[in-house]
Amino acid sequence: MTAKYPSAHRRVPASLLTLSLLLATPAAAEEITGELTADDAAAQVEGGSYGGDIVVTARRRSETAQDVPIAISVVAGEQIDNTGSFNVGRLTQLTPTLQFYSSNPRNTAVNIRGIGAPFGLTNDGIEQGVGIYVDDVYYSRVASSTFDFLDVAQIEVLRGPQGTLYGKNTTAGAINITTNQPGFDFEGKAEVSIGNLNFKQAKAAISGPLSDTLAARVAVSSTSRRGTIYNVTTDRHIQSQDNIGIRGQLLWRPTDALDITLAGDWNRQEAVCCGSVFVRTGATQRPLNRQFAALAAAQGYAFPSDNPYDRLTDLDATLNAGNEIGGASLRIKWDVGPGTLTSVTAWRYWDWQPENDRDFTGLPIVTKSQNPSQQDQYTQELRYNYTGNRFDFVVGGFYYYQRIDTQGTEAHGPASSRWTLNPASALSNDPSVLDGLTAINTQYLKNTSAALFGQLSWKVTDQVTIQPGVRLNYDKKDGYYRRLVFAGDGSAVTAGLTDPVSVARLGVFTPQEYAPSFSDWNFSYDLTATWKAATDLLFYATYAKTFKSGGINQNGVPNGADGNPILAAATVKPESVDHYEAGVKAEFWDRRITLNLTAFRTDIGNFQANVNNGQFGVLRGYLANADKVRTQGAEFDVSVRPSERFRAYANGAYTDAKYKRFVDAPCPPELSGGASSPPNCDISGQRLPGVSKWAFSFGAEANAESRLVGKEGQFYLGYDGNYRSNWSSNPSPSAYTWVKGYALSNFRAGFRANDGLDIFAWVRNAFDRDYIDQLSVGPGNTGLIVGLPGDPRTWGATIKAGF
Repeated sequence: MTAKYPSAHRRVPASLLTLSLLLATPAAAEEITGELTADDAAAQVEGGSYGGDIVVTARRRSETAQDVPIAISVVAGEQIDNTGSFNVGRLTQLTPTLQFYSSNPRNTAVNIRGIGAPFGLTNDGIEQGVGIYVDDVYYSRVASSTFDFLDVAQIEVLRGPQGTLYGKNTTAGAINITTNQPGFDFEGKAEVSIGNLNFKQAKAAISGPLSDTLAARVAVSSTSRRGTIYNVTTDRHIQSQDNIGIRGQLLWRPTDALDITLAGDWNRQEAVCCGSVFVRTGATQRPLNRQFAALAAAQGYAFPSDNPYDRLTDLDATLNAGNEIGGASLRIKWDVGPGTLTSVTAWRYWDWQPENDRDFTGLPIVTKSQNPSQQDQYTQELRYNYTGNRFDFVVGGFYYYQRIDTQGTEAHGPASSRWTLNPASALSNDPSVLDGLTAINTQYLKNTSAALFGQLSWKVTDQVTIQPGVRLNYDKKDGYYRRLVFAGDGSAVTAGLTDPVSVARLGVFTPQEYAPSFSDWNFSYDLTATWKAATDLLFYATYAKTFKSGGINQNGVPNGADGNPILAAATVKPESVDHYEAGVKAEFWDRRITLNLTAFRTDIGNFQANVNNGQFGVLRGYLANADKVRTQGAEFDVSVRPSERFRAYANGAYTDAKYKRFVDAPCPPELSGGASSPPNCDISGQRLPGVSKWAFSFGAEANAESRLVGKEGQFYLGYDGNYRSNWSSNPSPSAYTWVKGYALSNFRAGFRANDGLDIFAWVRNAFDRDYIDQLSVGPGNTGLIVGLPGDPRTWGATIKAGF
């Protein structure tokens, strides 16, 4: 069936939701009312970035995206499949203000407008500023963003603070993922893709009634692909994909007023991952004989290639990125007459089994680096939604408990003495000094959070709405960190040892033990004013005062002159956020054109930033507060649908994100490592890491009605492109870690039959553009810069069928 382009907003009744999911782009409907025919339901469902009357649940009630006074990007399930956006990392190509950086699943950051999580090594002791929700369940581990989307109906990317409507307080935004739900009409779908680099992907879902009151849905997904970097040491490719997932849902509807949904999912990754390639070297303040070129020459070492796009590495330590995430949830929705009561109870777990090469070379310097972690998370959300003639409101409560246990091991090898110790010292010529030196870390985190929240919409007139919201939040974190150090012969290395060999070892790993704790209350509020100037023209303005919870340092803290941990650095203060936003949402030409514009500014006090230390094991990184950070800019989203035969979209963002005041920041590598190097640097006025000033996504699809093998449908040609300007890949901007801007182009062409069959070929990064996903500074201030090259040109074909 060819999608129609409605001239009036429509609502999909709940009884037709399952049908709408089958026909085209699904809508994330919750409490939708109205009388529509089946054809109207199909017409309602449009194409995500292509615009149209998309039903969203951003404000915990169903309404069209154009009626929501929030900067929101909607990506439909069909568009996710067509563009190959099978996880949050790929989603960034469709949503310009969403930034995603990942050196491995645990060290992953998801930011919106440049803020959300500190750039660099992940620290479990703080919250994420961008919340990830799947069917109302909060996912606290950002590692979940690296998994394949599983049976997704729609994704809403909300920009700006989301604390008065969502369970967990999030200061930068939220990614709201809605999966396809069980229904009482039998349906199914399957999809198979193959491509170069041994790419194979299969997805399937089936749903239907088990009785008059019971329905079920089961979905599975599997993705595998050869790695994009070749390791000459192990004779195998790394950075591979090997994902499998399953999700099951059971819906019990004893009456029309009550839905009870039990859901469970399990996801596993077993990739050969994660590594890097040589990019460049840069001069530091270290003596010349302690910089990378001299150290490598002393051991007769050279990288297999000095061109990162040869995609060659020689890492000699074991690599692994075993990652398992799963859980269960019980969602109860009860229509109590004047409103809807919703309860969401959930448990989630995360098991992380990594192995890394922390020296980034083929030399046996760091021979073992692993920090396996296990998490259990429990959440309970209860909220009440009311919709009236003049007043709508949501009130709710949220409880969250998280426990993370981590066991770390880092060991040095026979090449470490010559590489790590001063060449002027005789100890540098004795491999046994550091060979086998091992640090064993034990840490845990207990994280408790509770909140009451609410938001009121007062329709002052038919055109003007005032929307205040409040949140009262309590957070408590208790942690523990201990590092024990042992020499190669198994003897303990303690702080009291003063012999030269022990002093050398203590310069690499220092024993440490402390138990940080943090607790605090905060009160958040926001106010939004909306003016519906015309049927298709909405203006809104928002002010929000919110907080990001304080945290604790779980990866170690600096030692003082007495050799003991500086306990003042064990905790970090809450971020204080003032957010301003104004926007307009408009539709023209009988709603064939949708145009949304947004301007924003966010001021953050006590910004939680990563502070990196150049030593191998003294301190990999810890959190500290930057005095002031500011991000501001403008965004636009436009879609054009002149006819059933053509549609196009373009989204763009200008983001100016800076440290307004950070006078004691870590110095960049060019100012580090020397005896007279400053202990810290003033980077006030410099750009935040990971943020491109300019980012765009754009695309179009044209089709022509035809027939193929007796089936009626359309031949179509689609294009999706994106561009981002340069950005800094180091917490303190460095001349060595600027990533050049780049543009990528993706094409697809195929035949879409009216009965649900879809066959198409695709090519991504069609012009085989060389680009870097992320740069990292090597340990020890040697001047080494390594990186992750982005995917090369990939191509393949997909066949989808539904019934």
